[in-house]
Amino acid sequence: MTEEKLTLTQEWDKVFPQNKNVDHRKVTFHNRYGITLAADLYQPKNAEGKLPALAVSGPFGAVKEQSSGLYAQEMAARGFLTIAFDPSFTGESGGAVRDTADPAINSEDFSAAVDFLSVQSNVDPEKIGIIGICGWGGFALNAAAMDTRIRATVTSTMYDMTRVSAKGYFDAVTEDERYAMRQQLAAARTADYRNGAASKPDLSAAAPAEEPPQFVKDYMAYYAPEGRAFHKRAINFNLGWVTTSTWNLINMPILQYTKEIRNAVLMIHGEKAHSRYFSEDAYRNMTTGEGEKWAANKELMIIPGANHTDLYDKYEFIPFDKIEGFFKANLK
Repeated sequence: MTEEKLTLTQEWDKVFPQNKNVDHRKVTFHNRYGITLAADLYQPKNAEGKLPALAVSGPFGAVKEQSSGLYAQEMAARGFLTIAFDPSFTGESGGAVRDTADPAINSEDFSAAVDFLSVQSNVDPEKIGIIGICGWGGFALNAAAMDTRIRATVTSTMYDMTRVSAKGYFDAVTEDERYAMRQQLAAARTADYRNGAASKPDLSAAAPAEEPPQFVKDYMAYYAPEGRAFHKRAINFNLGWVTTSTWNLINMPILQYTKEIRNAVLMIHGEKAHSRYFSEDAYRNMTTGEGEKWAANKELMIIPGANHTDLYDKYEFIPFDKIEGFFKANLK
């Protein structure tokens, strides 16, 4: 398959410092839909032989220069060959329309990363795992339920983007409210087709909340231009998602077959995260009822005192020793 020629930034433009003990280069690969994806490849300096490998993506609306790159570089420093990739339609990756999401394609992006890693001469194809952060934690589990080449999966501060899109936080959206969302999205599709371009919501017209929830403040402290990890290619608090991005997220729930994941899963979440219930419910689903027979290698780790975004980049909360030990135990 011919890959699209992407424009890739060659200078170091990450929001975290470069580790001099890790080699870095840009790579591209394609998914099953023909979309070319851009990634940063990290590997330990002077590494020899075939290495265990990890594919990392997320958070939802972020780019590989943010949290996923931080995770990837850290894991490379610990002996893994890693790639942090921009999902389809975002960052430096290909795909049109830009700044949109799809649960099938974004789950496929992880399997495409496994395709790429599997054929690298310095990767052991029997020792490949994935890390999904925030919304890409849900897509990582979804990919792991299908792709038996994924020998171990870590999710960090996971969201189920299909659940929250359809049902809102804590499943508070009613059927009538969901129907109204469908009507709005249908009208947006008609308008976009008539105008020949995908629209984005006019956020300036929205009445500002008197006081945003704490988790929104936490997001702003990470993503906003004055935040600690702003990046010009990120969608969150910057470019913005297209209006119809939630079309398939509302209608096509993921995590339907996670009870059947036989390989190891480690789920990590913050004690104080507003999103904690996504990991707790997903873990419960994988370890009870029909999932009980595969429960022995599933683990939920709650980080005391951590909120949702603390697990994006704060080393005092991210349990890298635990993640390293988990992959070394299960990629063997």
